[in-house]
Amino acid sequence: MDFIKTFSAFSEELDKLLSGKDGNYITTQHFNGTIQKAYDENAWFTPESIKTALSHIKYLTQEENLKKWVQNYPNLPVKKGKRILTIMAGNIPLVGFQDMLSVLASGHIFIGKLSSKDRILPQFVKNILTSIAPGLSEKIILTEEPVKDFDAVIATGSDNSAVYFEKYFGNYPNIIRRNRSSIAIFDGSETEEDIKKLADDVFLYFGLGCRNVSKLYLPEGYPVEKIIKTFNSAKYAEFSNHNKYANNYDYHKAIYLLNKIDHLDGNFFLMKEDEGVSSPVSVIYYEFYDKNTNLDLKLLSLKDKIQIVQTKENFGMAQFPELTDYPDGVDILEFLQNI
Repeated sequence: MDFIKTFSAFSEELDKLLSGKDGNYITTQHFNGTIQKAYDENAWFTPESIKTALSHIKYLTQEENLKKWVQNYPNLPVKKGKRILTIMAGNIPLVGFQDMLSVLASGHIFIGKLSSKDRILPQFVKNILTSIAPGLSEKIILTEEPVKDFDAVIATGSDNSAVYFEKYFGNYPNIIRRNRSSIAIFDGSETEEDIKKLADDVFLYFGLGCRNVSKLYLPEGYPVEKIIKTFNSAKYAEFSNHNKYANNYDYHKAIYLLNKIDHLDGNFFLMKEDEGVSSPVSVIYYEFYDKNTNLDLKLLSLKDKIQIVQTKENFGMAQFPELTDYPDGVDILEFLQNI
């Protein structure tokens, strides 16, 4: 398989489909039907969020990005591929795509254990890839059944499932990912436009991704109302019409009111002063710090809980990582070339 050629053709196919045109392998009718089917199975996967995920994948798989990515791994692809079991998450659309891409770029065999929340879209990706390069049908295996024959494991899940993964896969080369959340640090000079960009980091994919910002660190005395006002002027107020999201908002608002827990109501989200990092869906935690606080030291103690740290220089980019922005900071290609 010519990896670069195959995936750049995949990028071109997505570009046509996302532009409303028939692709070389998939029609717009089939494309739109697939998106609707994925949404029907999982209401968190709105057509807009699926297209956002696919648009970023289109960018990642452009020829120049792929070449730049793999040039630092001279030992890839491996001479003889191993069977890499990848336990895929289903919190946001196609969250496991980079693992698939990495395994195939390495010359290994990708065995994807599908999440029940994201069964349709990985199969859609496979259908396009195997239409471009039929030989990949033996390199991409997707299943919902338990897998016994494998050589290494990449597993993504919760802290609880990680305990299970370590028990059963501890004797295999592995990457095991746990719960992580992302934070944003304000310095007080943020403009309204900066905060609008941050809204994407917080609300894109309903805040369900580990790269979504769930906690804000604000300088002492910062007017939290400014954030609430700006977030309400962004495009996400429509979340109040999304049944699953609205249920979360109503539930947490009721809990806070009944228990007389201090919070601020943003009309479609809640803000709560809290030292925690991982907030529930529809809730944003915030914490004040003063100039004498050693914030770096505090964050160092939380490093195993934090996925990324956003500042105004990169607000709006949390859900658009480059290929080298590996989850949990673990270099997947380095791992795969040394199995």
